[in-house]
Amino acid sequence: MKILVLSFFCYFFFFFFTPSLCRVPSETQLVTEPEHASTPPRGWNSYDSFCWTISEEEFLQSAEIVSNRLKPHGYEYVVVDYLWYRRKVEGAYTDSLGFDVIDEWGRPIPDPERWPSSKGGKGFSEVAKKVHSMGLKFGIHVMRGISLQAFNANTPIFDSVKGSAYKESGRQWRAKDIGLKERACAWMSHGFMSVNTNQEAGRAFLRSLYLQYAEWGVDFVKHDCVFGDDLDIDEITFVSEVLRKLDRPILYSLSPGASATPAMAKDVSELVNMYRITGDDWDTWRDVVSHFDISRDFSTSKMIGAKGLLGRSWPDLDMLPLGWLTDPGSNEGPHRLCNLNLDEQRTQMTLWAMAKSPLMFGGDVRKLDETTYNLITNPTLLEINSFSSNNMEFRYITGTEGSTSKNKVLSKDLAEGSILDRRALGLSVCMDPKANGWSIKALDQDLEKICWKEKLGSKFEEPPCLYKRKPLLASGEEMIYKQQYEGTLHLLASDGMELCFDGSPRRRLTSKEFGGGSFSPCKMDANQMWELNANGSLINSYSGLCATVGSLEADVDSSGTRSWIATGIRGEIYLAFFNLNPEKIVISANVADLSKVLPWKNLKGASCKYREIWSGNYGVTKQLISIAVERHGSALFVLLCD
Repeated sequence: MKILVLSFFCYFFFFFFTPSLCRVPSETQLVTEPEHASTPPRGWNSYDSFCWTISEEEFLQSAEIVSNRLKPHGYEYVVVDYLWYRRKVEGAYTDSLGFDVIDEWGRPIPDPERWPSSKGGKGFSEVAKKVHSMGLKFGIHVMRGISLQAFNANTPIFDSVKGSAYKESGRQWRAKDIGLKERACAWMSHGFMSVNTNQEAGRAFLRSLYLQYAEWGVDFVKHDCVFGDDLDIDEITFVSEVLRKLDRPILYSLSPGASATPAMAKDVSELVNMYRITGDDWDTWRDVVSHFDISRDFSTSKMIGAKGLLGRSWPDLDMLPLGWLTDPGSNEGPHRLCNLNLDEQRTQMTLWAMAKSPLMFGGDVRKLDETTYNLITNPTLLEINSFSSNNMEFRYITGTEGSTSKNKVLSKDLAEGSILDRRALGLSVCMDPKANGWSIKALDQDLEKICWKEKLGSKFEEPPCLYKRKPLLASGEEMIYKQQYEGTLHLLASDGMELCFDGSPRRRLTSKEFGGGSFSPCKMDANQMWELNANGSLINSYSGLCATVGSLEADVDSSGTRSWIATGIRGEIYLAFFNLNPEKIVISANVADLSKVLPWKNLKGASCKYREIWSGNYGVTKQLISIAVERHGSALFVLLCD
């Protein structure tokens, strides 16, 4: 009865109370323990404010503030980022060699000058105890495999089972027996390399690392240089097995994720709890914009909240570089304010919430200003991040320039030199009927084209076509790719020109911007693999999205005006508008169109109460949801429709 009264109270006072006060637990939540990482993890990481130079005193000061100010809002992890084992002396930097502190077994241990409580072989034990006493969980950043410093010293390997040096086949194994110098970390080649996990000695070394972290009291491991461009599925798999067997859970995170794809993520998601899908995110507008396509792709691929290690896994859009920061790659601590203006910060925080990315704040909490604090603790955003569902990009919007313009529809800039105008080729969710417009046109016995069904006005004399070609495989590639890409094909810009259509171009750096589709040299890559379905849709192996062709005169700028939608646990609908353009834009959506992506909600003739969280405006509408959004800004509506 009390739950029914509370539910009615929350519904009636929806616009006057914060959602977190009104969340009613389900019957399952009342009687069972939550899964590991059942919601996107939330915490603070030292990198954006301290680079690698943070000391024990600075870290514990920060942890105390997180405990007092952010823990009530669900921020529970405090994480020491990379190189905690590196001496802070002249000549030491990210890829320097010979400045690390390692034990007799070649394992990194905290630099005792920066972490004095680690002396005497205690590692991070004392720091972890203090963090736990604050009601928080303690995390560290670790690198792949073994360090080059340990390899050069040829340190012995520790056998965690026997408690002595690892011996096999009558000999003692050492670092040079397991290290793979040819597989050094690409961005820290003088730092770390993979180990041979096909050898029991290599597995023994990794086991000794992670059992030591558990003994220290570590609750969160951020494992770097094993995903994306640096994928090492063997090491990820073995580490996951070690963590699964521990008597208490350790949250397992992968980083970085440059060039990560949904297909790649499906191979690791059940082994981990979160994984980076972008390169490093910093406080530039270009970085914020670059996250829209990648978050859309992972949502479409149903990766948000998929099964993970002892619970769930979450695509990670990287830390939030807000507040008081340092500079990327620097050897110094926080010294400047975030470069993003408030509208841009709201856009970033809103996307992270709607995409259900882990929220790891990166600014210096010792100088946490009220504006930043209010943003990262906004109750509606946190409610969406933890408890919303059906999170996806919403395409049924219009964007017009300013309230005084005559409904001028935005269009993309012309891409010079492309075979097909990039404004004509785009990507769409495959359920969109407009995506079912492709068919095969035979040219001769060996050559076929896949063409769009209709002309696009004066721009094309004939409907646009792509040239069909099965992937050409070298002998060594054939067995690897035959099953993975069976039934797929390359689509060339023109016959004889080895430029293939990319469904979602690779992002080696977060700060690169791409259109919805482009042509690049053909290669074996999921981005360039397409399958033509019987209904006329052309689906991409990387993103799970379908290729579309639109009129240049009528296309809304999908790269400049974006929207996301989700549903809440009380039946509410969350609708976010994003204006990525350099000018103020009026963005609109019809209430009836919400049913196109939420078909179980019958919104025909519905009346929707709405509240927009940034402006505080509220009202009732039956037809149009519309608002003027500042350049680089966002709007976030909470709707109750009946």
